[in-house]
Amino acid sequence: MARQDTSAQILDIARDILSQEGAGTLSFDAIARRLGKSKQAVLYWYPSKHALLAALYLPWLEAEADTAVAAIDGVEATPDAVRAFVRAVAAFHLADLDRFRLMYLAPQTQRGTRSDGVAAQVPLVTDRLYGALAERLKGPRARAEATAIHAAVLGVVMMVALGEAVEDPLKHDAETLVTALADRLARQAA
Repeated sequence: MARQDTSAQILDIARDILSQEGAGTLSFDAIARRLGKSKQAVLYWYPSKHALLAALYLPWLEAEADTAVAAIDGVEATPDAVRAFVRAVAAFHLADLDRFRLMYLAPQTQRGTRSDGVAAQVPLVTDRLYGALAERLKGPRARAEATAIHAAVLGVVMMVALGEAVEDPLKHDAETLVTALADRLARQAA
């Protein structure tokens, strides 16, 4: 039991560091300091940064899917479902841009295969995420359209995150961009 507790504590500490100090401060040394153990003790559980991020990634992806599915649950009209989906996914990510960066940007910079079992679980989560919206879109391309809508939301969040990271604010605030995207996609879905 204590073994599982240590693994869970490491993940809790990593999430806490991300939320309080940002992705740039997440390190095995920082985790070890807060855990009160050696860096090697952390490396025992997560032998690489890739392994640590993989352990964080799947619960984050599940939380994103839960948020999106809950937002469109009971929404029958396609345009309303699209608006709710866009707003929910955007809000989820805009609330924690460091988490967004680790979910969608950091994996692009890491080379190697995922042998940790995460890769096999991702399609199960994304099927639920895209499937919920595709049910409201209907038609032969509904799944592709749901995927494209999700990608469009991630693009807006990426631009907001980039602007924040380089301290170069966008001409329009995040809410304006999200509303414009949600309204445009809803009109197209009508």
